[in-house]
Amino acid sequence: MRHRHLPTLALALGIAVLLDVLRVWLPSVITLFGRAAETPAELLGAFALGWFLLALAAPTLVRRVGAAPVGLVAAGVLAAARLALTAQPGGPAQLWLACAGLLAGLVWLTATAASVPRPVTGLALGLAGNAVGHALLGTEDLVWRGGIAAWTLSALLVVTFLAAYATGRTAAAGEPSPTGEGVAAATSGRTRTPGRRSWLLCGPALLLAGQVALAPALWSAAAGTGSPGFPGLARPGSGALPGALAVLLFLAAALFRAPARPARVLWPAALLAGSVLFVTGHLVAAYLLTAAGLGGCLALTDAAAGDDRAAGTDGDGRAGARRGRAAALGMLVFAVATVAYYAAYDLGYPNWWAPVATAVLVALVAAGAPRQADPVLPVPVRVTVLAGLTALAGLGAALHVPPAPARPATAPAAVRVAAYNIRMGFGLDGRLDLDALARELRGADVVLLSEVDRGWWLNGGHDTLALLARRLEMPYVFAPAADPVWGDAVLSRFPVRSGQTRRLTAHGAPTGAQVLGVTLDLGGRELAVVATHLQPPPGRDPVEQAREVAAFAGRYAGGRPLVLGGDLNTEPADPAFAEFTRAGLVDALAPARPLRTSPADDPRTQIDHVFVSPGLTAGAVRAPRTEASDHLPVTLTVTLP
Repeated sequence: MRHRHLPTLALALGIAVLLDVLRVWLPSVITLFGRAAETPAELLGAFALGWFLLALAAPTLVRRVGAAPVGLVAAGVLAAARLALTAQPGGPAQLWLACAGLLAGLVWLTATAASVPRPVTGLALGLAGNAVGHALLGTEDLVWRGGIAAWTLSALLVVTFLAAYATGRTAAAGEPSPTGEGVAAATSGRTRTPGRRSWLLCGPALLLAGQVALAPALWSAAAGTGSPGFPGLARPGSGALPGALAVLLFLAAALFRAPARPARVLWPAALLAGSVLFVTGHLVAAYLLTAAGLGGCLALTDAAAGDDRAAGTDGDGRAGARRGRAAALGMLVFAVATVAYYAAYDLGYPNWWAPVATAVLVALVAAGAPRQADPVLPVPVRVTVLAGLTALAGLGAALHVPPAPARPATAPAAVRVAAYNIRMGFGLDGRLDLDALARELRGADVVLLSEVDRGWWLNGGHDTLALLARRLEMPYVFAPAADPVWGDAVLSRFPVRSGQTRRLTAHGAPTGAQVLGVTLDLGGRELAVVATHLQPPPGRDPVEQAREVAAFAGRYAGGRPLVLGGDLNTEPADPAFAEFTRAGLVDALAPARPLRTSPADDPRTQIDHVFVSPGLTAGAVRAPRTEASDHLPVTLTVTLP
């Protein structure tokens, strides 16, 4: 009995390890297998879903071989893959290591489900603990960091996980065999299989937590909102309290029981409201409500039938098989909802329904669950864990704040400008390498970024913009394009005085686009900067969007000196390019043309551009060779009149 809580600890640690692997596997599928839209979206989705479909065979394997041997082998492979990924192999090795780790994690989850009928506490602690660690690391996981510290902490995590799992299995094997009454309670019908509902919600909970509720990058992105008239301006130090509150609400709802009748209405309603607020862009309210609702819905499913210990040791029986199938199906829901949401930006269908439908599924399963059992952990332990993880979440959010602007003593005669499509921070080798990006941008006064990710779960849930801004020590302004946390940004060493953003009409393009204008104070003089990323309709030049951007830039500048740039997805001889010159703007890169910028390993096209207003002079134009993204950056010096 002294080992009775080891399965809960092992499950929490295993969930944390599996999430670490998922944060590598998801972007590897996009950047390495998909090669950033070079692979058809349908084939990419089939590849991703195939691993989860393959895992549906795991319950049969567990039933025939046994939960203990299958679980131990799968846990070992999961741990080995997690450690191997810390070596940052990049390329095909990274993709296939992540695939092996994912499949092993799914099999381990199925084997664990067969023998653990009360998973809610372990799931909640694993989700919250991984989110807190992600926040403390500034959303840049140990897997991407390398070095002694990363190896030490990674090894400590996987060794502790393996030790807890193996010891828990050994302790369970030494317990008395289940009584006939316990087995009957555990196997007398589908509705009385303890833990089946909880395990079914494991996959949907991973998605809603990683995408919304327990996503530190989302906390950071939501905190980086300025006044209602200027929504993209970063504000230092405003994300600590809401981020800690999200963890507090989630754990309090998951670990402490609310009165049954109000809880069956309150928690599903909060979860549904949070998912709707997320897809409408109200981020702070979205993740707070989703956190509370998700934790509460998990708690509603924490029910036991008959002898809990007996049900737990019946890993090879019908109850264990049902729980294993439920876990595998739940993870398939995770995969389908994830692919459905993000594939929309390649295929062009509405995707708001994916997180909302996932929340509806969780709410329905939770609302129909039988009476809750008493919590697994004693009250002092729950209170300690709740307080500790909440405090660490607040600390993590407070440690990583946007840099403050430095006001120039005198107006500069020239401004160094860079424009770069950073592909969410992933290089051609599939690695998240913000240091490589920073090396190419260091020394610039103004940086215009395209494909900026501030928490897409598909890309691992990193706040790429905040991570890059801290390396460059430059404040930033962000403008959403595809959804609330993916778009374009401007970083500047000069204070930002005002700004405006506007969505562009799609004109048949599947991915959303916007145009962002900011006004910089150059020590008594003002410079208007406009950043965008045009999205061409299939087989067409983005003429209409280019016309919208050129018109917006002219109105926004209002006679002030202007710099406009970004990934415009058009070449100098194309009609869309002519829209900018027709509006009176000057091609700042003309002295260095042809200046090919894509793809980075074999540049053939000129699609990244910078324009300036008449009177500004461009010089020192370069497109330095690097594989830190699939585009090359363009850098230049703009001399003011």
